[in-house]
Amino acid sequence: MAKLTFLGAAGCVTGSKHLVEANGKRLLVDCGLFQGVREIRQRNWEELPVDPASIDWVILTHAHIDHTGYLPRLVSEGYRGPILANAATYELCQLLLRDSAHLQEEDALYAAKKGYSRHKPPLPLYTVEEAEEALTRFQTIPRSGPYRISDEFSVTLYDAGHILGSSIIQLAINEGGKSTVVVFTGDIGRYNQPILKDPQPVVHGDYLVSESTYGDRDHPVDARYDQLADAVNRTAKRGGIIVVPAFAVGRTQTLLYILRQLEDQKRIPRLPTYLDSPMAISVTDLYEKHKEDHDLVFRNEEQQGEDPLNCHEVHMTRAVEDSKKINLVKSPCIIISASGMASGGRIVHHLIHRLPDPRNLVMLVGYQAEGTPGRALLNGVRSLRLHGEEVSVRAEVVDLPQFSAHADRGEIERWLGNFQAPPKQMFLVHGEPSGAEALEKTLIEKFHWPVKVAEYRETVELL
Repeated sequence: MAKLTFLGAAGCVTGSKHLVEANGKRLLVDCGLFQGVREIRQRNWEELPVDPASIDWVILTHAHIDHTGYLPRLVSEGYRGPILANAATYELCQLLLRDSAHLQEEDALYAAKKGYSRHKPPLPLYTVEEAEEALTRFQTIPRSGPYRISDEFSVTLYDAGHILGSSIIQLAINEGGKSTVVVFTGDIGRYNQPILKDPQPVVHGDYLVSESTYGDRDHPVDARYDQLADAVNRTAKRGGIIVVPAFAVGRTQTLLYILRQLEDQKRIPRLPTYLDSPMAISVTDLYEKHKEDHDLVFRNEEQQGEDPLNCHEVHMTRAVEDSKKINLVKSPCIIISASGMASGGRIVHHLIHRLPDPRNLVMLVGYQAEGTPGRALLNGVRSLRLHGEEVSVRAEVVDLPQFSAHADRGEIERWLGNFQAPPKQMFLVHGEPSGAEALEKTLIEKFHWPVKVAEYRETVELL
């Protein structure tokens, strides 16, 4: 009998890993890194309950690190099968996995230098060399139409509208002459968003594994253009600098697009905008390359010869020395840097430098997981420990959840409304307990479906 085990993103929003077993074969859907509080991050160092060498295939919904960042560790621990992904996801993973490994090596060296790690010596979870080895195992699969993995498994991908290449996976399991369909949403995107197409409808699944990141709320209906313009204008007026922790994939490109539009409409001044993330710069190039993801409006703008993903005074900083020079800028500007939850990378250095000045503004434009510096800022802390030092938080902090690339409660309900019949069982993953439990209650009341919140390491039989 086919089985499904939740090895991650159950009871939390990171570490997505869903193991499907049928006829003695094993398929892992996503292979993400745990992020957030120390207790959750520690899971990255624990042995998986299954031997990586016993897994036959890995297939990815999209490239975000909380869905792919454990791959180098999986390979280093013995996985030898292919990693299946569409072309856009593969190209993004080439950037993200190398960057993740580099940051972990860099953070380990910095921790050793500053002496703030509990480990002697501090070690990275995996190295750049191990990330490179994982990338050799990738195998690209079609964006649409059925794809046969084996006698036991075949998949069809649907656009998720979350980031470039993001997919909803409809998995057909064949065992003993019986076919069972399981749908994995990955991360569902939003409707009527810039650049990307809307999430594609899926009409059938015997079982459904759905994200629940914003299961307890709807995104504000306020025009995000207005709130962004207000934040930029008031900060510039007082001579401050805007610092934006932004995910290199997705959020950065959306932000650049809207800033460019606000500049063209003369609703904000043309401030120097520093894109201080080598990876985000490369990702932006990929966004322009993969036109199969673009919605009609964005295609029309490109055809008119515009450059919709660049502000008028944008400065791309790849080199570390150029990044350090941004600290010398004293006049109003915008600094966009990764990571999106301020948990590592160059953004940490910018926050250390800019948080103590009350003229400045930190703009949060995505989900901030529990235990991250971004969540601490969202909660209004007056000081923040970064790289082993206590940093005073005197800058203004604003939250713009309208920029989230995750569907909210209403948008999840809208997407679920495409199903022609209820699934036998719906499992909620990729959400903190409050969000998942609230969505469970809402969907039971509205759809009368069998819905439950998945538990970490729980195994269920697919009847």
